[in-house]
Amino acid sequence: MIALAAALALASAPAPAIVQRPIPFDAARRAQTAAYAQRHYGLPTWRLRPRTIVEHVAVTSTFQSVYATFARNAPDPELGERPGVCSHFVVDRDGTIYQLVPLTTICRHTVGLNHAAIGIEHVGMTDAQVLANRRQLDSSLRLTLWLADRYRIGLRDVIGHSESLRSPYRRERVAAWRCQTHGDWAIASMRRYRSQLAARARSAGAVLRAGLARVASRC
Repeated sequence: MIALAAALALASAPAPAIVQRPIPFDAARRAQTAAYAQRHYGLPTWRLRPRTIVEHVAVTSTFQSVYATFARNAPDPELGERPGVCSHFVVDRDGTIYQLVPLTTICRHTVGLNHAAIGIEHVGMTDAQVLANRRQLDSSLRLTLWLADRYRIGLRDVIGHSESLRSPYRRERVAAWRCQTHGDWAIASMRRYRSQLAARARSAGAVLRAGLARVASRC
């Protein structure tokens, strides 16, 4: 019994089914990403070291629309800078998980956190819509748990976009951007999400660390 308990404690969360749909991310876009990381984080690299996961809602109803936006590499219409926005994964409404960018590569999805964060986009219009969609939510939880287990990311470090200002990993060198965030995956939604994620971890026998405590927002 002791040996069985020890084996379960060390069990890893299984990887979900993932469809590879890479967006164009050539040498020019990697160079843009490295220049972006230097300007905003003081890190002259396009390489990602994952320490947190940020959940997003795409505010669109199709995967094709999300893919087209991320593949375009247009200057961000909100902040006006290249590289264009992207996310590592997209979870469609039918539960299909698409990977668009390698986990070794910085993807621009959350101001202040791109150097440290894996981005997961959800097709849909609101947090509530995603939480109410069983297939989509199940796939999202499977994906997030697998990533958290793989990279030893704690429960508190799985955040919604709206929670980015209180992440201990946040850094931003451009003063005008230091308080920039979005409202998707609000705190109440993420409390529900993290509760279900913790339950999923217990069921899978995976070890999910607590993670770092939130820091006070200066905004």
